[in-house]
Amino acid sequence: MFDYWAGRHQRGTQLHDLREAVQRWQHRYGQRAFLRQLTPEVGQVEEDRMMLAIARLDGVRFPSYPGLALSWLRGRDAYVSRRDRERGRIAPNDAFCAEIVGRTLTEMGILRDEVPAQWYDPGRFWSGDSLPVREPWSYGAEIEVEPEPPEDDGEGAREVTREAGAAESATAQE
Repeated sequence: MFDYWAGRHQRGTQLHDLREAVQRWQHRYGQRAFLRQLTPEVGQVEEDRMMLAIARLDGVRFPSYPGLALSWLRGRDAYVSRRDRERGRIAPNDAFCAEIVGRTLTEMGILRDEVPAQWYDPGRFWSGDSLPVREPWSYGAEIEVEPEPPEDDGEGAREVTREAGAAESATAQE
């Protein structure tokens, strides 16, 4: 998918159009999508912090399985202290999606920074689990995003073109 921060397609962490990402997960992978409303509404301070986190984390690669296993066996803590973040000593080599979301929300001041980034996994963001949310922030219940009809991504048109081309070639050979 297109990375809107980098302005190109790239591997690793990316900033996507939410609608496009949800539709891809629903239509290509058959997944259900949910959202949770954050209250109160995010302000300029939080948005500025989010933009700094995106600037730093965009393009961070996802860990390999051997790297993940080694990290887990060593008990390495990927958590970065607020002091190190303020000094700019935060360029993680690799991170999972949920870790990146957790780090970003922590830097925005929404989540408390008492747990390591590795504590976050996709299940932590479900309504059945608790997050270390700072006052006055809170998350609402999960709301399912109803699937929209799939948009034509051009693949069907290419298939028709290939079939038409093959038919034209067969006709020309006769």
